[in-house]
Amino acid sequence: MKVLIVGGGGREHAIAWKVAQSPKVEKLYCAPGNAGIARTAECVDIGVMDFDALTTFAKEKEIDLTIIGPDDPLAAGAVDAFEAAGLKVFGPRKRAAILESSKAFSKDLMKKYNIPTAAYETFDSPRKALAYVETADMPIVLKADGLALGKGVLICNTREEAKEGVRTLMMDKQFGSAGDRIVVEEFMTGREVSVLSFVDGKTVKVMTSAQDHKRAGDGDTGLNTGGMGTFSPSPFYTREVDEFCRKNIFQPAVDAMRAEGREFKGIIFFGLMLTPKGPRVLEFNARFGDPETQVVLPRMKNDIVDVFEACIDGTLDKVDLEFEDNAAVCVVLASKGYPERYDKGLPISGLDNFKDRDGYYVFHAGSKVNTKGQLVTNGGRVLGVTALGEDLKTARTNAYKATEWIHFDNKYMRHDIGKAIDEA
Repeated sequence: MKVLIVGGGGREHAIAWKVAQSPKVEKLYCAPGNAGIARTAECVDIGVMDFDALTTFAKEKEIDLTIIGPDDPLAAGAVDAFEAAGLKVFGPRKRAAILESSKAFSKDLMKKYNIPTAAYETFDSPRKALAYVETADMPIVLKADGLALGKGVLICNTREEAKEGVRTLMMDKQFGSAGDRIVVEEFMTGREVSVLSFVDGKTVKVMTSAQDHKRAGDGDTGLNTGGMGTFSPSPFYTREVDEFCRKNIFQPAVDAMRAEGREFKGIIFFGLMLTPKGPRVLEFNARFGDPETQVVLPRMKNDIVDVFEACIDGTLDKVDLEFEDNAAVCVVLASKGYPERYDKGLPISGLDNFKDRDGYYVFHAGSKVNTKGQLVTNGGRVLGVTALGEDLKTARTNAYKATEWIHFDNKYMRHDIGKAIDEA
């Protein structure tokens, strides 16, 4: 079969790497792709939001399955466009993708269906939001309602920080229209855990757990980023936690979406906080996480194309989802200055060191081949270095060892990815 992946980041590289392993796939395309994906798939220069060009390409090439990677095209109705063109596509329709594209919708859904989450208030008036934070308990969390590349969340420790946060989101429009409305939440404490799941509208099949590191600096300092590294599984996601979440969060969320006439088919990413009072939902995403995908898929035993098709066809209940009894750690190599200013076009070397080394992978997030044929940096997050191990500590050691094989000017990374496992 012929498969098209829409996207061009580290998540899509990991998906392409996994899809390419399926014996069903004879030809793989990616739009727009990146320099790493180009080693696995034929990249085509079509933007992720150009639905007309994407569907035209899929028809011309007789694509059997399209996989939509990023959040923006899902929120804008990419799946609807492909279905309207009579094409088979994996991902939630626009009405279901609202689970991620509107924080206010997801919070209201959880309140209505008694899914455990933080207490909250929603505001579309800066004046009312400012008045609220004048009397609210601190610390407090401010969230842009719309999509903000995983960065529209502000943790405010003081009242002044909270007022400045309201101004940043709603008045200065740092994240554009995503901040027209904000959600103000109580601050929860505990361990964060990410749980990705496949959903076919009725059935939910949970993947292995993971934990992301959002802050730019060691010790969870600095600005929020799209993710500086991950590990899988989380030792804090115990059997008891899993049982609670399946009963009170995962299945209820899928059932709630169906009850609302928004049947969800695709990936639901459950961002959880393991609080002293039990697991609570931090957020939902309507697609694979980045960089969580880079540690989850290398541990997955199944042919992922089979699982995608089961989600589309409504037969996920017949799939036995399996993962290796091992661990994975991903360390993101970024350009110094990310997530603010950073240089591009810096030559990258050392990737040949990964050839013929089982259990070591490089997933490209921001790379390209320049006019001289050189592999160069082309983004803030450049590469995700993933390594497997028999346990988390071994995987962590392997991942950091592998980061030393790659070189480019201004290479930056956190040095404490997975450090929490020492406390488990």
